[in-house]
Amino acid sequence: MERFVFLTVDGLSRGAVYAAFALALVLIWRAARVVNFAQGAMAVATGYVAYSVTAATGSYWLGFVAALGGGLLLGAVVERGVMRFVDHRAPLNAVIVALGLILLVHAVLGMLYGNEFRPVGTPFSRDPIMLGDLALLSRYDLFVFGAVGVVVLGLALLFTHTPVGLRMRASAFAPEVSRLLGVNVAGMLTLGWALAAAVGALAGLLVIPTELGLHPHAMDLVFVSAFTAAVVGGLDSPPGAVVGGLAVGLILSYVSGYVGSDTTPLAVLVLLLTVLLLRPAGLFTLGKARQV
Repeated sequence: MERFVFLTVDGLSRGAVYAAFALALVLIWRAARVVNFAQGAMAVATGYVAYSVTAATGSYWLGFVAALGGGLLLGAVVERGVMRFVDHRAPLNAVIVALGLILLVHAVLGMLYGNEFRPVGTPFSRDPIMLGDLALLSRYDLFVFGAVGVVVLGLALLFTHTPVGLRMRASAFAPEVSRLLGVNVAGMLTLGWALAAAVGALAGLLVIPTELGLHPHAMDLVFVSAFTAAVVGGLDSPPGAVVGGLAVGLILSYVSGYVGSDTTPLAVLVLLLTVLLLRPAGLFTLGKARQV
């Protein structure tokens, strides 16, 4: 029983981070109809921003804010400087450019910081709160859930209750019609990329301290799990990304705890293939799969 509770709590904590990262992928998809495979590398870059600012000032929160601001800026720069010039009529073009961007970011980070793991602290204790003999959530886990909850609520309000969210969706689905209606389509795309990069930066800040540390490739496996979560929930469904993230976190935690940590990559692959074969649009998407 104690082992099951521990694995459930650990799975939910990791799943919350996967949900945040999956939301970043969903945000890009809803804003630009692009799956940003460079999201993990961009999140690591903002993680190094936080590391540098924290090391220089001694304040975790200054580094935290600097990383989120760096994510906004990096997302805008990538969209305006790279993705805007990609021919999106062929879906593979954006994928190839994103893969090239991954190599570029990893190379630059390696030259600037090296390839060793750097320890990253947390603002709250990671020691679990005990209830008798049961180990429950730590204060850091509560912080993770709170941060992800704020992001989920903010994005839900953005897309359902604000004119900006409606313009972003219209710009993605019908850019020509949106331009005729006076919508600044280019500006909406830039905003979508900036917000997604900031959400990805937040996910990176939350998960990197729980891994071995900061490293140019620190988010590679996290991206795979988060991409699986986004596919499971549906790339058009923010609530699906949240549910998918929590589900992936629980599945990986149970597989690692009861079968072995070496089998977790296989579990992710099996889950991804199963969803793609049975319901490629995702479990929470009502519309039909998009044909390309």
